[in-house]
Amino acid sequence: MTAGDNKLWKVGVIITAVNVLRTPRIIQTERGDVTILGPITAEEVLRHDLDEGLSAFRPPKEQQKALAEIAALPEGQVIVAIHDARIIGYVTFHRPEEFERWAHNQVPGMLELGAIETSKQWRGMHISSHLLEVAFSGGALDAYIIIATEYYWHWDLKGTGLSVWEYQKFLESLFNRVGLRRVGTDEPDILAHPANMLMARVGPLVPQDTVLLFEESLYQNRWMF
Repeated sequence: MTAGDNKLWKVGVIITAVNVLRTPRIIQTERGDVTILGPITAEEVLRHDLDEGLSAFRPPKEQQKALAEIAALPEGQVIVAIHDARIIGYVTFHRPEEFERWAHNQVPGMLELGAIETSKQWRGMHISSHLLEVAFSGGALDAYIIIATEYYWHWDLKGTGLSVWEYQKFLESLFNRVGLRRVGTDEPDILAHPANMLMARVGPLVPQDTVLLFEESLYQNRWMF
C-alpha cells in the first residue's frame, strides 16, 4: 500500500487519514532479525506464509484468510512481524461488530483491537510489545477510540502455562504500554467472568461529543445497579 491508498473520513470536526503507513521497525532477536510493519493489504497478507506457531485462534491457513479479510475492510488494519518472509506475529484493528454496543453507527471514530498473537516459537522476545508500539506510533490512531474486549476463553492459557489471573495481568500490562486502560461497563460478556476486561484508549484528537457518546455506551443497564 502506498501513501495514495490513504482515505480521509470525518469524525466530528476532525479529519483523519485511515490506514496510515507506520515506519517499519527492525528488531534483533536471538532467532534473527524481525521486521514490524503495516498496515499491509489483503494481497500482502496472502503473499506471506503464516508461521505454524500462530494457531491460538484457528489453524494458520484459516487465520491467514481471516487476516486478509480484516485487511480488506474499510478501516481494517493488520500490523505484522515478519521473519524470513513469514508472518510470526500480528495485531489487528477493525470497526466493532454490528451486534456490539460500540458499533460504528452508535459511537463514531472507534476501532476494536481485535487480536494480537505471537507465534509460540517466538514468545518471550517482546514481539507483541513492538507490534503495539508500531501500531500506535506517529499518532496514527490518535483520532480514534481504541477498545479491546478481553475474554478469558480466548486466551492461550495452555500454550503459555499461565493461570487466568496471570494472563490477565500480562495483558493489562502489555496494553497499558500504549495507553489502554481498564474501564468499567455492564456489557454482559465482560461481566460473565471476573477476569474479563474492557480496555480503552481515547486518542487526544477524538472530539468531546464522541467521548461522551462512548462514556454513555459503557452502562446501558443502569437499573441493574
